[in-house]
Amino acid sequence: MTAISKGRSYEIGILPYNAFKQSESVEVASMNRTELKRFIFENYNVESDFPWLKYPNYEVFRHSNTQKWFALIMDIPKDKLGLPGSDLLDVVNLKCDTLLIGSLRCEPGFFPAYHMNKDSWITIALDGSVSDDKIKMLLDASYDATAPKARSKKH
Repeated sequence: MTAISKGRSYEIGILPYNAFKQSESVEVASMNRTELKRFIFENYNVESDFPWLKYPNYEVFRHSNTQKWFALIMDIPKDKLGLPGSDLLDVVNLKCDTLLIGSLRCEPGFFPAYHMNKDSWITIALDGSVSDDKIKMLLDASYDATAPKARSKKH
C-alpha cells in the first residue's frame, strides 16, 4: 500500500510479525534517533527543546509559529511499554488519527502513547521494527494534525 503526504509517497505495507525476527534475512530500513532528528530538521521548519531537566534525552519538536508539539523523542525503559527488560529503548510519540491508532497497536513496534493521551498519540519504537516510510508517513500526519488551522474570513 502506498500513502501520499506532502507530495511524498511512502510504502506502508504491513509485514507479517515473523518478518522482524533476527533469524530472517528480511531487511527493514528503520530510523534510529539520530536519523529521525536529522529528517525532522531537514524537512520541517521546526524548533526542538529539552523541557525536562530530569530527562535530558527527551526532545520535543514544535511548530516554529505556534510552539505546538508534533513529536517527542525519548528513551524509556522497555518494561514501561510492557516489553521484557528494563534497558532503555528509543521511541517517538506522534499525534495520530484515532481511527488508525487501534490497528497500528496490533503491529510490532507500536505501543499506546507513553505519558500522552492514548486516544490521540502513539508511541513508535526506533529499534528497527517499524520501517522508515511508515515513520515518515506518520510524522507527516502528526505535523499536519498539529499545524495551525486556516481561519475563514467572516464577511
